[in-house]
Amino acid sequence: MPQQIRTRAIIVHRTNYGEADRILHLLTPDHGVVSVIAKGARREKSKLAGGIELFTLSDVTIMSGRGDMGTLTGARSNTYFMHILDDYARLQFGYEAIKQVRRAAEIVPEPAFFDLLAECFALLDNKKIPLQLVEAWFWLQLAILLGVGMNLATDDQGQKLKADSRYDYRGEEAVFSENENGQFSADHIKLLRLLSAQNPRIAAQVKDIEPLLEDIVWLARHLRP
Repeated sequence: MPQQIRTRAIIVHRTNYGEADRILHLLTPDHGVVSVIAKGARREKSKLAGGIELFTLSDVTIMSGRGDMGTLTGARSNTYFMHILDDYARLQFGYEAIKQVRRAAEIVPEPAFFDLLAECFALLDNKKIPLQLVEAWFWLQLAILLGVGMNLATDDQGQKLKADSRYDYRGEEAVFSENENGQFSADHIKLLRLLSAQNPRIAAQVKDIEPLLEDIVWLARHLRP
């Protein structure tokens, strides 16, 4: 007997199908990535249309089928992060975040991926939060969820990172190596720790972090799985 599922969802991929349908991949907190067909969704008066836009948190109803693909029978927009579309750089990173989270969620069944992407949308929608902070936070959090987070406690020799030292970064081991002429300072490490543990809204209130942001994003991106 078909089973009805009601859940929150984020569209992570959509493809036109036939004359008026769409094939959707939905990221959900309870069921991971789910594939559904949205029949008639491309028709002008479709009741599903508003709930299957990108950069939207939706409440959906899915009727499971005999195979892997269900049928979307209801979709209501809960939150639409419309301001992401106003800024090209934020929009492009939004697409990148969707791609990376979808890929990760298909490998590791982790409910926190939904929360990560939803919060990323909220941060991108808020132009008061610098984009580079959002990017660094996203990559750091994604790496933590995938178990490949950066070591921000000790260096490559197992010694505690020092406030008065400089460091190089060894990407293959995700660890810092002490070097008096190293690129990274204690301020870099403090900001990385803050973004690893807190929402970037907190970091956005810290003064004089702008000179650190380019390096921080570079480091965080090197944690990509």
